[in-house]
Amino acid sequence: MSSTELPRAANASALGTALSLETGLSTSADLAQAIERTDRSKVLWLSFTGFTLSFAAWLMFGVLGIPIQKEFQFSDVSLAWLSAIAILNGAIWRLPFGMLADRLGGKRTFIGLLLFSSVSSFLVATSQNYGQLMFFAFLVGLGGNSFSVGSAWNAAWFPPKQQGFAMGLFGAGNVGASVTKLIGPVLIGLVPAAGVMSGWIPGGWRFVPFLYGGLLLLMAIAVAVIAPATDKKPGAGRSLTAMLVPLKDIRVWRFSLYYTVVFGAYVAMSAWLPKYFVSVYNLPLATAALLTTPFIFASSLLRPFGGWLSDRFGPRKVTYGVFIVGALTSLLLFMPMDVTTFTICVTVLGITQGFGKASTIKYVPEYYPKDVGVVVGLVGSLAALGGFAMPPLFAYLKEWTGQPQSMFWVVFGLTVISLVWLHCVVLRIRRDEQPTI
Repeated sequence: MSSTELPRAANASALGTALSLETGLSTSADLAQAIERTDRSKVLWLSFTGFTLSFAAWLMFGVLGIPIQKEFQFSDVSLAWLSAIAILNGAIWRLPFGMLADRLGGKRTFIGLLLFSSVSSFLVATSQNYGQLMFFAFLVGLGGNSFSVGSAWNAAWFPPKQQGFAMGLFGAGNVGASVTKLIGPVLIGLVPAAGVMSGWIPGGWRFVPFLYGGLLLLMAIAVAVIAPATDKKPGAGRSLTAMLVPLKDIRVWRFSLYYTVVFGAYVAMSAWLPKYFVSVYNLPLATAALLTTPFIFASSLLRPFGGWLSDRFGPRKVTYGVFIVGALTSLLLFMPMDVTTFTICVTVLGITQGFGKASTIKYVPEYYPKDVGVVVGLVGSLAALGGFAMPPLFAYLKEWTGQPQSMFWVVFGLTVISLVWLHCVVLRIRRDEQPTI
């Protein structure tokens, strides 16, 4: 080989080695990205399924309350408090559970909630009086806190441009509220009141919480086995004081009001509408539950689309539309109407809530990317507390006014206040952005 060919050969060898290394690095990076995408999908679909089951157990008293009321002979106000007590416990712990998810990891916290909800649901099936029902309903309500845990878990795994859709799809687990309404009346009639297997499996309304207890236990096992072994912990190593700093921001409390309109009202209406259909339109329970389902589907299954719209156009524009349409629809619902018109109107209201739940939560990682668990915990907690307060308020308003549609006065008032506050904030932002001369 000539002296001029030696450097060329060396250069070619070096170039080949560099290309080989680059190709190897590229392949490794592609493999790592593929694994990351797979892990994200596991987190998303496991959290969605677990949240759906938790939500179904959390709000099961919207349908079960009616046969329970017949068995134990208590008033409509007592029935409202039975639904409300479960909602309460699904509200007051959202902030600490969100912080736990940020610090300990979403997987571990989610599994713990599923196991506790499973045991509590089994206990509901053993209730022998109203006091036991209230206590066990309070316990099973803890599963409602899975929202702040799952939101933090998904936010930790997904990049900002995908968080709106991912958290919207996870939040579509709200559809769990329709599960009991679809299967509850059928199962209550299908399984004998005396139970099966010599009473080891209870019958009647008690079979539903027993079934949920088993499904929640299986879900906890599935999360433990299938979810990524590595848990992301954005709050690990941070002090409690540092994690709570965002709560000083008035913006967080404004988001809480928004979420009360779209989520708190949704929870309250999901629990109260079957009773509304039965008492106002004299419908059987199965029909009442079925007519509530379009509202729940609209408010839940459209949530991912609301997240996509928020990713594309921004949460502010989506939220504006939600409040305007929601206010007009709830105003229409002040009037007495036939059952078909009423069902259509509450379904439209459900559509606005589905979009609004996604757009409100989309705000959180945009403003507080390192504190999603904490902020979503507070926002969700205050909204769920609103959902806790509304059913008794609906019942009392009906007693005081004699008008069952008075429940929509509450929804209308909260929506208008939120719309005005949002508009004032937008006007201030535009004023601050104007150049000074």
